[in-house]
Amino acid sequence: MNTWNLDRLYPSFKDESYRRDMERFSRLIDEAKLEESTFQNYDDKVEKLRHHLKKIIDITTLADKLFHYASLRESTDSTDQEAIKNMNSLQVKVSELTKVETLFRKWLLGYPDLDETIKKDHLFKEHEFIIKEQKENARHSLDDATESLVSKLKQSGSFAWSRLQALLTSTVAVEYEDKEITLSQVRNLAYEQDQKVRRAAYEAELRTYQKIEKSIAFSLNAIKGEVNTLSEARGYLSPLDEALSKSRMRKTTLEAMLATMKEYLPLFRKYLRRKAKLLGHEGGLPFYDLFAPIGNVAKTFTVPEANEYILRNFRTFSEKLYQMADKAFRDGWVDYLPRKGKVGGAFCANIHAIRESRVLTNFTGAFSDVITLSHELGHAFHGEAVFTESILNSEYTMPVAETASTFCETIVNQAALRDATTNEEKIYLIESSLQDYTQVIVDIMSRFLFEKSVFEGRKQTLFDETELKELMLKAQKETYGDGLDPDYLHPYMWACKPHYYSGELSYYNFPYAFGLLFAKGLYAKYLLDKEAFVPMYDKLLASTGKNMVEDAAMLAGIDVTKPEFWEGALKLLEKDVELFLKLTE
Repeated sequence: MNTWNLDRLYPSFKDESYRRDMERFSRLIDEAKLEESTFQNYDDKVEKLRHHLKKIIDITTLADKLFHYASLRESTDSTDQEAIKNMNSLQVKVSELTKVETLFRKWLLGYPDLDETIKKDHLFKEHEFIIKEQKENARHSLDDATESLVSKLKQSGSFAWSRLQALLTSTVAVEYEDKEITLSQVRNLAYEQDQKVRRAAYEAELRTYQKIEKSIAFSLNAIKGEVNTLSEARGYLSPLDEALSKSRMRKTTLEAMLATMKEYLPLFRKYLRRKAKLLGHEGGLPFYDLFAPIGNVAKTFTVPEANEYILRNFRTFSEKLYQMADKAFRDGWVDYLPRKGKVGGAFCANIHAIRESRVLTNFTGAFSDVITLSHELGHAFHGEAVFTESILNSEYTMPVAETASTFCETIVNQAALRDATTNEEKIYLIESSLQDYTQVIVDIMSRFLFEKSVFEGRKQTLFDETELKELMLKAQKETYGDGLDPDYLHPYMWACKPHYYSGELSYYNFPYAFGLLFAKGLYAKYLLDKEAFVPMYDKLLASTGKNMVEDAAMLAGIDVTKPEFWEGALKLLEKDVELFLKLTE
């Protein structure tokens, strides 16, 4: 079964259960709107707080089902008009909550003796973090009428521009070898054995963006302009400041991590130059060979083989992880194969309302696809941990979102390396990991620099597609340095990555670096004491929806505000680079 099963959500939009839930969802929101007048004073304040909290739990649970069903349907067919229309209806309806939620946050800001109220009630103590976070968010809220208007305008603003980018990149026809394929398919050819195929695919991909570059550039400008305007109006120093707040992460943590990453960029350039030499290039590596396989292991995987390989290796960590993945494969949680209309890349959706996840990949059988699948199943395992919490405590933020996924990648990679019987196989496996590390350290740094430059420049100007390409190339040259051939970079990385196209989540790049390095640090602890680590790890993952990043990390005894932690994690990656250089001498 290569497509996922969404019946646990709804059989169809026409099903009675969907219609019934939509009606209840609408009714709950209408009831919540009636509370607007209650947040004008603090009479019966405890009961008002309890009533509103329970109402929001009910609304959030229903929204979790309804939104996921529509978005998952659209992700596998961007032309699905039923999904698009239902998603729009849901977004319009939920925008009606904006006024009462704004009033509620401002009411919390002035709530007398809030700490005392929380101490005396189990429901409030359970949701203490989210209540206090809502209170803090009130400091960045506009007045209720303006917030309500902004929420509605976003439907035809950033939300619409985001859907346009997804539609264009998932449906544009790529002309390759006298046939039409999708962008996802042509990008997957970057992992092929034949260098001629990789180069031809790279050139076909770049030619294809010319068909849609103006529209996507317009989308990016519109979204970043909207974010700049609203971020400033809400009193944030910058969109980055807002992104850190939403990430529940302190700036000192980000600065410590980025500074240490920058120090280690020459290490990755050394790896890239060695790879270039192995592939017959003088100097830096051309972008089309960035994902070229190195070594003699050319095994491809069928879907059942990939599933079995992951299960076998997950079991070396814990039975709980194995059982979760086994259930995912048996019960149709995964949509594996690329097809026209399906979005590119991969993701995992944790659906708290049914306590299950759904995983999308564009699987072609390469070892990297097996790693991608294990990565997304790591997100699903994170979901299993937070499903034990209240739904309001289950929304973990971007940086910790990549922790369990990267940890699962490491489990599979390390197990594969232990099983390797020849140097050529070890080279293949080490180099596959180094590809990922380079993406998450070097390429992520380039994306961060690019997005920062777009946000800053967008305050004064609109960028056309040529200027965006120039900014992307500048960022790539700054991070990859002499590791890549300057004549063969990727000027359209801004067009194909959906992370740039959100009006709600900016800078969805540095969290990947956090996730990789944090997971590596955790894995080192796991190796020191496996028996004690597993229950602590479950507890850490479960806590991520109700803690600052720094506080969650301290459950494992890790201080992420200090450069020493990041340096220690990067030294683990350095060992892999050194092993690769030694094996390929």
